[in-house]
Amino acid sequence: MKPDYKNWVPKEVLVLFTACTCVSFILLAVFGIAGVGVPGTLRAVLSVLFALFFIGFGAAAVLFLRWYRAFDYNGKRQMARGIIEGVAKYVTLPSGGTGLDVGCGSGALTIACAKRNPQGAMFGVDPWGAEYRSFSKALCENNAQAEGVSNVRFEKGNAVKLDFPDESFDAVTSNYVYHNITGVNKQALLLETLRVLKKGGVFAIHDLMSRSRYGDMDAFVADLKAKGYEKAELIDTTQGMFMSPKEAKSLQLTGSTLLVGKK
Repeated sequence: MKPDYKNWVPKEVLVLFTACTCVSFILLAVFGIAGVGVPGTLRAVLSVLFALFFIGFGAAAVLFLRWYRAFDYNGKRQMARGIIEGVAKYVTLPSGGTGLDVGCGSGALTIACAKRNPQGAMFGVDPWGAEYRSFSKALCENNAQAEGVSNVRFEKGNAVKLDFPDESFDAVTSNYVYHNITGVNKQALLLETLRVLKKGGVFAIHDLMSRSRYGDMDAFVADLKAKGYEKAELIDTTQGMFMSPKEAKSLQLTGSTLLVGKK
């Protein structure tokens, strides 16, 4: 039995955009280029319309295919695996300690942290909504079993309001989650996660922390230190740590940053 961590880009999406690209091209060729059954003015309008559809759907299909290949656990690039293992290295639990992975998805980061910390346990939470319906609690549990990892537990949970008291965990972590949550201040999401971290606990949170999404993160880090956090640091993961600057730009992952530290 092998783990199946899925791909955040469903194959159905690739098929949809590819099909839309093909249909747009056919319509462009028939009604625009060939002008079958349409007069000159309408032909010109249809040519522009279907050309725009073809370009738009085609560009989306190419981008999603690049994302799929980059994040394929069994593919050549395996970016997802590298990121998961890279983030997990920053999560250290004391003997008998417990860590929290927010937005665990298919359980990849939760399990990776648990494997690195057999002296402790990891708890993964996720809403597992319709947007990523291929992810589920059962999938996480099956993946943990396939990896031979027993020091993990998975439950439904929401990053906006974690159902845990203050200072409940010895470590908190997350990977590419918060930028997907719309209508909520991203720094507030970070503070909600850090709320459940014990004094002396470590954190490793990876996301697209561009200024447009997160605001001034340098000021955020400075504020954490002012509040007494022992350590807080921003690491740009697009400078060769997880990907190259060129790769980050082409995959629209510019701003990928790892926030690490100790409370």
